[in-house]
Order: sequence, then C-alpha cells, then structure tokens
Amino acid sequence: MLTISGLTYRIGGRALLNEASAQIPAGGKVGLVGRNGAGKSTLLDLIRGALQPDAGDIQMPRGHRLGFLAQEAPSGERNPLDTVLAADTERAALLAELDHGAAPLRIAEIEARLDEIGARAAPARAARILVGLGLDAAMQERSLSELSGGWRMRVALAAVLFAEPDLLLLDEPTNHLDLEAALWLERFLRRYRHSFILVSHDRQLLNAATTTTLHLDNGKLTLYSGGFDAFLRARREAAARQAALAQRQQRERERLQRFIDRFRYKASKARQAQSRVKALARLEPVALIADTAPVTLRLPQPVGLSPPLISLDRVSTGYVPGQPILSRLDLRLDPDDRIALLGANGNGKTTFARLLAGRIEAFSGQMIRAPKLACGFFAQHQIEEMRPAESAFEHLASLMPDSPPEALRARLGGFGFSQDKAFVPVGELSGGERARLNLALVTYDAPGLLILDEPTNHLDMETREALVAALAEYSGAVVLVSHDWHLVELVADRLWLVDGGTVRSFEDDLEAYRRRLLERDEPAESRASGSVAVNSRRAGRREAAERRRALEPLRQKARSAEEMAARLAAEQQALDRTLAEPGAFGEGAALADALKRRAQLERRIAEAEAEWFEAATELERLSEA
Repeated sequence: MLTISGLTYRIGGRALLNEASAQIPAGGKVGLVGRNGAGKSTLLDLIRGALQPDAGDIQMPRGHRLGFLAQEAPSGERNPLDTVLAADTERAALLAELDHGAAPLRIAEIEARLDEIGARAAPARAARILVGLGLDAAMQERSLSELSGGWRMRVALAAVLFAEPDLLLLDEPTNHLDLEAALWLERFLRRYRHSFILVSHDRQLLNAATTTTLHLDNGKLTLYSGGFDAFLRARREAAARQAALAQRQQRERERLQRFIDRFRYKASKARQAQSRVKALARLEPVALIADTAPVTLRLPQPVGLSPPLISLDRVSTGYVPGQPILSRLDLRLDPDDRIALLGANGNGKTTFARLLAGRIEAFSGQMIRAPKLACGFFAQHQIEEMRPAESAFEHLASLMPDSPPEALRARLGGFGFSQDKAFVPVGELSGGERARLNLALVTYDAPGLLILDEPTNHLDMETREALVAALAEYSGAVVLVSHDWHLVELVADRLWLVDGGTVRSFEDDLEAYRRRLLERDEPAESRASGSVAVNSRRAGRREAAERRRALEPLRQKARSAEEMAARLAAEQQALDRTLAEPGAFGEGAALADALKRRAQLERRIAEAEAEWFEAATELERLSEA
C-alpha cells in the first residue's frame, strides 16, 4: 500500500529523517508515534507531497486516493453539509455533468457510476458523520461563517472522513473534539475499510483504533505490531534485552582487558594477548535505547479549607437574563473532590465551569462559596490571548509583582521551563509549552479549586502523564472537562453529567457511560444482541479518594519540609550575596554573627531536606503498596 524507502529530510542541517524505511500494507491502521519535534507531521507532509525529500522515495499504487486533515478550518457561506458532500470530488463532478445536460449515452454511464459509488445515499451518510462529530441538523444548515473555529475544524474532519480515501492521514484529529465525539471517531476508525496513519497523543484512541504502531525516533522508522500499549511493552522488553546484552558485553570486555593487562609482556602468552587485543577492538558497543528526561509538573499546594467549597441550591445560570442555559442545580463541591464533567458539546459544560470559577453569576437560587476560595480556571482561549512578544517570566511576573526573580524562575521550573526557556517570547513557544505556561499562570496563587477545560489539547504523551501525577499530588479540588478518556479515568473520582439543561451526578462509572454512548449510536438490532458486562470502577474511585485522604498528613509534612528548605535556602543565598560585598559587615562582631547565622542556615537546610526525603520516601512506599 505505502512503501517508504531510504527517506531523508533535513531542516537547518539537522536530519529529521535519515534513510528511514517502512512498508505499510493495504488496510493498515497505523499509529505514528514519537517525541515532540521528532518529525511526525513532517513525515505526513512528505507522504502527501507537500514537502519533497532530500533523498529516498515514497511509493503508493497508481490511482490510490490520499486524504489529509488540513489544519486550516474551512470558511465561507456554504453550510457544513454541502461542504462535506463536496469532499467527494467524483460525485460532485458527475452531478455537475448531469446538470449541464450530458448526452443520453453519457447520462446512462453517469447514473450507473453514481449508483456504484452510493451517491444517492451520500447526503444521509454525510449527515450521520456530522452528527457523530456533534453537529446536529440545525447546525448542518448554518453558514460556516457563523460557526466557531473549533466547529469548522469538525467540519473539515467530517469532510475527509466522508471522502473515504485509500490512505487517510490524520494529525491530532481529537484536538477540537469532546469526549463523546472522540469516542465516535474511535469507533469510525475501527470500522474504516481502508488504510490510515494517525498522529495522536490520545492514548485511548491509539489503543482502540490502531493495529500497528510506527515509531519515529532519531530519524529512523520502526514498525511494531499492536496499539500503543503493545508498542510500549515491546520497547521496554527491547530495552531490557539490550541492557542485559550490554552488561554481558561489559563483563567480556573486563575479562579480555584483565588477560591483556596480565600477559601483554609475557613472552609465552604474547600471542594470546595480542588476539585478545584484536577481539576487544572488534567488540562493538551495544546501542542502548536512550531514555528521555522525564517530564515533571509541580502544582502549588493550596491552604486547607473547610467543606464545602461551593454549594448550589436550585441555581440557574446563563449569559442572557431570563434565558438560562442550566437550571435546577443542586450540587456540592468539597476540597477532596475530583470531578469530570460529561456531556456533548453545547450542553453547557463550559457554562457550568465558568459558574464555578466565578466568571458568570447565578440568575436564581443560592450559591455559597468558601470565603477564602481561590479558583484556577484553565481554558483554551487563554493560550490564544497570551502576549506573543513577552516571555513566560514576564507573564508570571505581571501576576506576582512582589515575588523575587528567583521565586519566579523556580515556579516556572516546576512547569518544565528551564532558565533559558523562561525568557523566550511566548510567540516562539510550542503549543505544549504555552499550555504548560497557562497552567503556571492559572495556579500562581495556589488555588483551592482547579477547573481544567481541555488541558491536554497541545500536550504530548509524557506531559499528559506528568499532569496526571501532578493532579494526584494536588490537595485541592479538581473539575475536569476533557476528551482524553485516559486522563479522565485516572484523575476523576466522581462524574457529573451535563444534559437536559441541568447538571446531576452520574452514579455509574466511565465505562458504563462509554457503553451508553455506543449503544445510543448502534442500530436497534445491534443493541438487541446485548452488551458485554464490565466490572464497575466506582469502588476503585472511592478507595482512591479515601487513600488520598489517608496520605494527606504525610503529604503535608513533605510539603512543609520542602517549603522550609526553600525559604532557608533563599535566606542563605541572600546572606551569601551580602557576604560577597567588600566591607558589608566589617571585621567585628557583625561579621562573626553573619558567619554564625550562615552555619545555622546550612544545618537547618540539611535537617529540612532530610525530613522532606524521609516523608517523600514513605509517601512513595505507601502509594505503591
């Protein structure tokens, strides 16, 4: 189906692809994975001919159609349904030929071909795809110019899916989808009749939709059987085998070297020693699979607040008085809650999140907030509104004007910004870096409630896992809106469903919600065959919440010790700077007191670090137990 042979492509002297080769069979469902910046999007551009390689070639069978999800949203006055129908260029051309009065014999040929490609059923099929991606019948009739960029990107995705190319190239297709639409896409791709190559950081989608994983690493392509988890297992096993081989080789090197050192100058053993020298020279080092530095995120810990953080009693809200979007809200949010909001786009998830964040007011009912509650609200529009000419450091400094530069750099370091990266203009940062900066900005005051609206859209796989770990350590409440099933499953202890103009607790688990969506989209005869029973995870979520509460005193001890060590270290650094100034203390008692204080600080820092290490080690042991 697709053959890549000796492909080389360079950017600025660096080889993104270096004699890379791979072969993808017809019907291949391929997940393309690799670190950010490895060249995944570049490879898709090479396959579709938007870029030309420096060497090597890419071959597809003659006549095979290729489809690509463009990153530019369609625009204009045409409606979504007509836009999707136009993506089948053969159907559109045949219908246009009919409209312009083809000859009778040609009309018969056109009608036969239209029947062959199912052209008469095309409008219904296009509408089903649009509905699956969240655009109902009313939205399908609206002009594209009336829709937001996110909805127009869904139309672009619907168009490329409708065209059913022989090879479909998808680059992060879930970035503009909600949980429900992402599940529909997963199901569509599992049933897709042709080949596709999918670039995604959505672990659930890769595992469910792909049967082969193509890994791009250090300019080379390697094909693995199975989805993303199978690929990770294969990589771990390969790394373990290589490490074992390297250890055996090292022992052999040491044995040969000992023989050479002992007998090199002994006449009776000189020949044997020389043969060992040659053997040692021929022993090629084993190339170990390089481990990338782990990504870490550290969220500031809030002060403890008494429950409830927020209580709602018969609350209604919206944007236009007298026209509530949500009503009958009777809910309570406590400090240890981890809540995911479920529901299709347009049902009011973002409206509810804005109500909790204090961005909009209640129309009626009673809403009570804890007096000292600070709320961090992560939303995509905040990333787009960052000042491109200013650095991450300048953005944070504007929120924390009284903090010293050292504290600002340390805070940014907790979100993966090195000393150099902290001063790069935001306009030059990647999407993932801007998302991490947004997390740093919305948590600058250590909020007790963190509301995350699609926080992973620009994050790679490693950073998503780091976010899960950071939220596990975070002691405040979390309300999450995300299309990432993996993230929701790992973070959320409770589920709230936004549907029918209200928000209510969803008493089953995420898998039950998944089955519910699948059954809703299945034909009646498929539902009649019954669904597979799945063990409920509710008990597991309750246990996770109880475990987090039990470990909280130990976490508090570790945090206090870490904060103490940081304060003492800052004082020591300030004292060192003063001591370095000529004549700052003179040579009398003041200098002696300063030196004594420095010794005390050094001792207390060591004690605080030891206390932190002890608490962190015990916390890690109990967490893994």
